[in-house]
Amino acid sequence: MKTLSNEQMEFFRREGYLMVPDVFERDDLTPLRDELTGVIDSKARALVDEGKLSRPYEEEPFERRLTRVWNECPEIMEPLTGKGGGGYSGAELFHVITHRKLLAYIEDFVGSEIVGSSVYRIRPKIPFMDRGVVPWHQDSGYFEPHCDRDLIVTVWMPLVDATPENGCLQVLPRAHEGGVYRHWTNGPNGYLAIADEDLPPTGGPVTVPVPLGGVLFMGNCTPHCSTPNTSDVVRWSLDLRYQNAGVPNNVGEMPEDFTRERPTQEIACYPPEADFVVQSPSAPERTVRDPALFDQIRQRYEHTRPQGPQRGWGDYGERSA
Repeated sequence: MKTLSNEQMEFFRREGYLMVPDVFERDDLTPLRDELTGVIDSKARALVDEGKLSRPYEEEPFERRLTRVWNECPEIMEPLTGKGGGGYSGAELFHVITHRKLLAYIEDFVGSEIVGSSVYRIRPKIPFMDRGVVPWHQDSGYFEPHCDRDLIVTVWMPLVDATPENGCLQVLPRAHEGGVYRHWTNGPNGYLAIADEDLPPTGGPVTVPVPLGGVLFMGNCTPHCSTPNTSDVVRWSLDLRYQNAGVPNNVGEMPEDFTRERPTQEIACYPPEADFVVQSPSAPERTVRDPALFDQIRQRYEHTRPQGPQRGWGDYGERSA
C-alpha cells in the first residue's frame, strides 16, 4: 500500500492540506459510480411512472444524466442527499470509506485506531446550481468546540475529474494555524460561513484541481470553499472524515440515549450523526465490516438526530462589516 512521504506529511502540517493524485486507480471507483447510476435510474423511472418526469434519460452518461433529470424534477436528489440527514449509505460507498488504499493514508495522519467520523456525504454539483457553491468555512465550525484541538481529517474526493471549471475546492494555506475563526449561520446558500472580513490575512486562496482517483486531504481547521460549476458536467464528489479512536465519538451509542449531562470528552465531535470503527488492531471485533451494518448505523440517526453543537455563531444577515 502507498503511504505518505515525510515531505508530504510536512506539507500537510505546514499548509493544512495535501492533494494526492493517485490514491485510487480510476477503475477502483467504477463500482460506486455504477451504484449511483442505479440509484438515479430507479428514482428516475419511478418519477416517470408518477408523471413527474418525461423520460428517464438512460442514454445520458454518468457525468450528465443527473442534470437532465434534475432540470425537470429536483426530487431526483432525495435518495442521494437525504431529507436533512446523512443521505445515501449504499454498499459501494461503504467500500470506498473502508478501502485499504485510503486507510493506509489515513493511518499516517491519525494512527492505526481509526473511527469514521460521522459526516460522510455524496455531493453532486449540478452545473450552475447556486447551492453547489459553498462559502468559506472550517469543518470545526460545525463541530463541538472541545474538539477544536483534535485532528479530524477530511477526505474530499471526486468521482469525475474536478477542475476549476466544474467547481473544485479552494483552500487558504497555513490559515489552520489560527484556530477556529468566527463563523456565521445562514450564510450564502444557507451554509455556515466565514465572512470576508473575518478571513485571516494570507497569501490568498489556492485552487485545488483533483483528478478522478485523487484525494484532497484537509484538517478540520483548514478554511476552504467550493467554487461554481460553470461546465456541462456534474461535479460528483465525496467528503469523508476520519479521526483517531481517542477523539470524542459516539461509536455504539443510540441517538435517543444522547445527553449533554456528561463530561465533554464523552460528547462526540458531531453528535447528530453516527461514528463507527473503521480499523482497530487492538479490538478488531469492533470494526464494522458489513455494508448492511453501516447502513443500519447510519439510518438510526436519519430519524432521531441529537442536538448539534451550539457554538453561538451569529446570523450572517445581522453582522456588521
